[in-house]
Amino acid sequence: MNRSRLVRAAVAATAVAGLVLVGCGDTDPPGGERADLSVLATDVPQIQTLKKLTKKYFTAETGITVDYTLLPENEARERMNREFATQAGTHDVASVSAYEVPIYSDNGWLAPLDPYVKADKDFDQDDVFPNLASSLTGEDGRLYAEPFYGEGSFLMYRKDLFRKDGLTMPPDPTWQQVADLAARVDGTDGASGICLRGLPGWGQNLAPVNTVVNTFGGSWYDMDWNARLTSPEFKKAVTFYVDLLRSHGQPGAERMGVLEILDRFVAGKCAMMYDATSLASSIEADGSSVKGKVGYVPAPHDRTEKAGWLWTWAWGIQQASDNKDAAWEFISWASSKEYQELVGQEVGWTAAPAGNRKSLYANPEYQQAAGAWYRQEYTAATDSADPKNPGVAPRPYTGIGFLGIPEFAVLGTAVSQQIAAAIAGQQSVDTALDKSQDLAQAAAAKYRGE
Repeated sequence: MNRSRLVRAAVAATAVAGLVLVGCGDTDPPGGERADLSVLATDVPQIQTLKKLTKKYFTAETGITVDYTLLPENEARERMNREFATQAGTHDVASVSAYEVPIYSDNGWLAPLDPYVKADKDFDQDDVFPNLASSLTGEDGRLYAEPFYGEGSFLMYRKDLFRKDGLTMPPDPTWQQVADLAARVDGTDGASGICLRGLPGWGQNLAPVNTVVNTFGGSWYDMDWNARLTSPEFKKAVTFYVDLLRSHGQPGAERMGVLEILDRFVAGKCAMMYDATSLASSIEADGSSVKGKVGYVPAPHDRTEKAGWLWTWAWGIQQASDNKDAAWEFISWASSKEYQELVGQEVGWTAAPAGNRKSLYANPEYQQAAGAWYRQEYTAATDSADPKNPGVAPRPYTGIGFLGIPEFAVLGTAVSQQIAAAIAGQQSVDTALDKSQDLAQAAAAKYRGE
């Protein structure tokens, strides 16, 4: 079976697995006229800000109207998979990631952006972090998406609660140190010791879980594509994560993804949180109950020196779009230095989409506004674990928080559901991983020549 058919099979299998499409957002704008561009994206604060500024600045300048469909991450991925696999052309632009780009570009589902970049000198491609541009480049060497923001991961902790309990955060913590601190700070001022993603989804709980697996010495497959989810290293990592959440994490963790734990942290209900660097802007925003009270340190590690992930939400153009020129105008604006400046002036520098351009980190205004975290953010975004070799064990795939194979969209979702059930106490970690081992072994059968 060729790769294109495999990806299409993965999309179909995801639907069978029970993910439901949500139709909100696919509506004509007021007046009954279709917008010039339709944009499908994940519903995150950075894109909410973009949506609010679009009409006043982008549409006013270009005359191009934009209709946004914003969905939770899992639902946005499902919509995007179906849309791009069928080349329906409903959405001109979508927020794609480093996982989708190699697969989508290989199947001809994305339009290459190189001609637009070459003609648009003001965009300044050299200012984009090279590691992000590389992750958005297809096997043919062409660029297929531009990063809206990039991120690594780091540990955020409440300095005020740590002082109250006489605790000190190490400058480069191990996971065991984090677990010990979570036990000691748990319950202080009603806060959970730590908040972590538990919600099913390969981009939800598996994103942090995979970084723990990597640094604990585990891998999904050996070099012969034999599944390793019941190996001692993999089992130790998942057991650690599940036990930490069940003992000192937030209640109802199996129902909470990145946005839910961010809400809890901002509300003062978490003493620590390990997650994306891009969350710092919300944590330090006006109205946050913990603004100015948070410290930031690198992603916890165990057997490796580095453990953080590398990620980007980026803008790609569907090949079937009839509005590619207008789509590039939107991307060129939304991913530009000028847009970051606009957000800084209109909303505040902490709200500027970060982790994608060198110039932002040389900007004194951003340095001042993001003084609490910008150095750690820059390091995490430019010096994360190596996507080709993020752990100890050799592996036949690339990726830190995900596996760079088409089957992972379905496999990862299924495994994440097993882990969420263990977090909820519905089954043991051993049972979860026994089931996951079978799923992983079956998913890689073709790579073993079976």
